[in-house]
Amino acid sequence: MVIYMTTISEAITTIKKAENDADKLIEDTEMKSSEMIDEAESQSKKNVENAKKEAQEEAEKMLFEAETNAKKEAYQITNKTAGQVEVNKKKASDNVDEAAEIIVKSIL
Repeated sequence: MVIYMTTISEAITTIKKAENDADKLIEDTEMKSSEMIDEAESQSKKNVENAKKEAQEEAEKMLFEAETNAKKEAYQITNKTAGQVEVNKKKASDNVDEAAEIIVKSIL
């Protein structure tokens, strides 16, 4: 009967050790899972911040390019308009001279 009690005692000790090992494994797994979730959340935040930064940089680049193109176009329009103004002034001046000549001829 002593051998039987020893065997039962050893079995109980083995079962308690297995339970403790299982509890420790569950605790370790939960901690590791929590760490993985925290790391994933942190990485996700970094990815979102990087995406925002890249989008902001791209938007600024596009805005700069649009402003540059608009300035070039405005410069071209200004130059073309200035040329047309000069042509119109010349025509108007020629017309004034011609009109003055006609008036002078009609008076004389």
